[in-house]
Amino acid sequence: MGYIGAHGVAALHRHKYSGVDHSYLAKYVLQPFWTKCVTFFPLWMPPNMITLIGSMFLVTSAALGFIYSPQLDSPPPRWVHVAHGLLLFLYQTFDAVDGKQARRTNSSSPLGELFDHGCDALACTFEALAFGSTAMCGKDTFWFWVISAVPFYGATWEHFFTNTLILPVVNGPTEGLMLIYVGHIFTAVVGAEWWVHEFGKSLPFLSWVPILSEVPTYRAVLYLMIAFAVIPTLTFNVQNVYKVVQARKGSMLLALAMLYPFVVLMAGILIWDYLSPYDIMVNYPYMVILGTGLAFGFLVGRMVLSHLCDEPKGLKTNMCMSLVYLPFAIANTLTARLNDGVPLVEEKWVLLGYCVYTGALYLHFATSVIHEITTALGIYCFRITRKEA
Repeated sequence: MGYIGAHGVAALHRHKYSGVDHSYLAKYVLQPFWTKCVTFFPLWMPPNMITLIGSMFLVTSAALGFIYSPQLDSPPPRWVHVAHGLLLFLYQTFDAVDGKQARRTNSSSPLGELFDHGCDALACTFEALAFGSTAMCGKDTFWFWVISAVPFYGATWEHFFTNTLILPVVNGPTEGLMLIYVGHIFTAVVGAEWWVHEFGKSLPFLSWVPILSEVPTYRAVLYLMIAFAVIPTLTFNVQNVYKVVQARKGSMLLALAMLYPFVVLMAGILIWDYLSPYDIMVNYPYMVILGTGLAFGFLVGRMVLSHLCDEPKGLKTNMCMSLVYLPFAIANTLTARLNDGVPLVEEKWVLLGYCVYTGALYLHFATSVIHEITTALGIYCFRITRKEA
């Protein structure tokens, strides 16, 4: 099936990327560094190739975590933490350099924007898995994925309405990633066990903090990130969308409807885990997070494409394709209640099917859209097309 109609093709020709990064760290420290880094890439190297290589760093990081901590509850060798940190730093650098390479080679295109955001959506998954192995989060690794996915989806949703991607003074792609790779390197020094000690013991000068001081350090960090990063960022997104909708005399309900597939995805996974006789998030955290991350990547990609093609505001029904597997998975867990706790199909195979389904869905979307955009614009994905003056 096609994802782009005649109206979308015309919109692609008109589209211009707009983004603002208010981070002082990016402006005064990282931007000069990235500007220097881009000169090391040859002019024949396409920006999308830089993006893809950057993503492979995080795939490697997640693979290392799986090899040494398949259930994310045992400490990997200390060099793995160093590798996690360096690979994340390289990902951030490549992710920043690809846009500079596009402008440097005069090869900016809507495909580059979609490709970049699509890879970034999957990066949430791979880095959550890497951090889960560093901090021995176990099943709580899923919630670290959630707190990266929610702001990302919120920012994409806001971008769809405001037409400008706005990164605040403190944001995830800059300060957030820096804190994480510093955390990886710090863990190589103190050991992964530091994260599972009580917060008050890991950081004695904060032992006076009620509630937090008695929970594992990684869980305290999770709570703090929700309170001081996720909730303020999401509030910022909603406020900005509300202002735009009011100014255009549109419907806020239609705007909120675009969040529906993501909310249902989260609810479906949590229900599946709650009913599961095998506690899937404990025993198979990698498959749960990977399958859900691929479904999330499809949702993000579909929303970005809607923005590029100037589609009407509101729910895109084919976004719900990422959700159709969940009712079957949940139904399978319910059969266990009728069969002495044994489901009709063993859950590891159901989870494998979930990963295969969401992976195939994402791959179909990615390859189809790349083909449609390159055909419409007369460009290549992994080759620079010289634009006529």
